Amino acid sequence: MDVKVFKTFLEVARTRHFGRAAENLYITQAAVSARIKQLESFFDTNLFIRDRNSIKLTTSGERLVIYAEMMVTTLEQAKNELALANNKALQLTMAGTPNIWDAYLQHCLSRVTDAFSGYGFLAEAMSREQLNRQLLERTLDMAFAFDPLKSDELICKQVADLVLVLVSTRPCSLEQALSEHYVYVDWGTRFGSEHAERHYKIPPPFLRTSTGRIALEFILDKSGAAYLPLSMVEPFLATKQLFLIENVEPWQRPIYLSYRKDSSSVDAITKIQALVRDIEPLRLYPFADSERVG
Repeated sequence: MDVKVFKTFLEVARTRHFGRAAENLYITQAAVSARIKQLESFFDTNLFIRDRNSIKLTTSGERLVIYAEMMVTTLEQAKNELALANNKALQLTMAGTPNIWDAYLQHCLSRVTDAFSGYGFLAEAMSREQLNRQLLERTLDMAFAFDPLKSDELICKQVADLVLVLVSTRPCSLEQALSEHYVYVDWGTRFGSEHAERHYKIPPPFLRTSTGRIALEFILDKSGAAYLPLSMVEPFLATKQLFLIENVEPWQRPIYLSYRKDSSSVDAITKIQALVRDIEPLRLYPFADSERVG
């Protein structure tokens, strides 16, 4: 079956609207309906419940989403790798959680691509669960995360430490920082458990987010406090837009690189591992823009 059919299914599942899916895919709504009918006929089941004002996935449709994503991702990677092979190049696929990209991996990618010739790179942001699954499915070469990915088929090594500090938009006490517009950032499973132990009596966070970038933008705009990488907040500390909360120990968050033991790209991955170890996380995040800092 044509992969376009599965792409169409995923777009309808995402938008919950045949018309918007058609617009996003640059095809007619009739073509969208025909492709969904083709899938439903092939699997002999309804994939969507069609109401007047909404479209919902059936139980079968929800299950198919997982397989459709896997199929589309695998075929796209195969297409890219074969295209690169025709040009006598190799491709490395690397991914990390959104927080890893914001705080560390973006700069690493620049260094890695500069150091490797003859390679094409595919960079993705994924959840920890997606990283683990795609490594095991061989659709991903290497993954960066704050928590080690555990599997007998994987090698997982610590490559760096990220320093998190508690900052606020005004000088204040620890109690004030954690009770007035405190933004909780998900820095991994271990951080969550340690945070609960360290600050077990605080009220619920004003905002929770999965990325440091969102937290930084929010507190700069609305005021507040958050645990953020020192590399990210240093420019704002220098201009007094942010302030360190006194008597709060910095948090060391290890960054792990995982890859398959039997990967065909082990040599290249090992070189990348050595390269990223040499990058100093405390000085790698050029986030502040001229308007804010100036």
